[in-house]
Amino acid sequence: MKFKNDMFSILISIYYKEKPEYFDACMKSIWDFQTLKPSEIIMVEDGSLTPELDQVIAQWQEKIGTALKITKLAENVGTGKAKNIGLQQCSHEIICIVDTDDISVSDRFEKQMQCFEADGDLVILGGQITEFVDDISSPSGMRVVPLDNQALRHYAKKQSPFNNMTISYRKSKILEVGGYQHHLWMEDYNLFLRVIAKGYKIQNLADVLVYARIDNGMHARRKGFEYIRSEKQLLNLKKQLKLQNSIHANMLFLFRSLFRLMPSSLLGKIYNTFLRKKVQK
Repeated sequence: MKFKNDMFSILISIYYKEKPEYFDACMKSIWDFQTLKPSEIIMVEDGSLTPELDQVIAQWQEKIGTALKITKLAENVGTGKAKNIGLQQCSHEIICIVDTDDISVSDRFEKQMQCFEADGDLVILGGQITEFVDDISSPSGMRVVPLDNQALRHYAKKQSPFNNMTISYRKSKILEVGGYQHHLWMEDYNLFLRVIAKGYKIQNLADVLVYARIDNGMHARRKGFEYIRSEKQLLNLKKQLKLQNSIHANMLFLFRSLFRLMPSSLLGKIYNTFLRKKVQK
């Protein structure tokens, strides 16, 4: 399909804990196998990397040349700050976010660019994910999120309305709301709420856009007092933005905090039973 404007940026932040083979597979999915290739890939190295990662990056630099633009940070500053640095360096209005260990489906960018071209009011566009642990052909579940603007605004009061690794957005609007802000493990959710508070249009596609690699047991480890402090920051933001009735917001905070204090075994079962959809085989 031909577009009037097919210029878009990919934004990636990478740090030393990433496995080289996962990163290489990610890059193949966003370059080798895409029906619509990005105009540029902005990569922020969040602190020093391993020699193995450096080698894979060098191979990709040689392969795609100036399409890969790298910024090296002297020390690890965290995902939010690293993305903000990369955001400023993206040359194009439409930016697609990519996580370094995930696999984008082959027509992800074509589908997303088609939506942005068709709707000038659309600010954030995401989609569904299929999760897997080791083998992409053996998925473990799906995270399904609502599709239309109104449903997403309502859903965002309780949970993040997007699968973070699937989103694309308009750079100018993201900068307008302040970009990414420090919010431990919830920088993306924080950003989404500020976009929603501005009244901007958001949407999800019904299609799976990304195969998301998850660490076995990852969901069960999302617990403890650091998470509760992050939940409190989320509560304060919702109140500040007037996105949710104060009583309802407080009740949800208590519920989510209790959730964070559950034993890991129970927490994992709840995630897998209620928050993830089984994949039909």
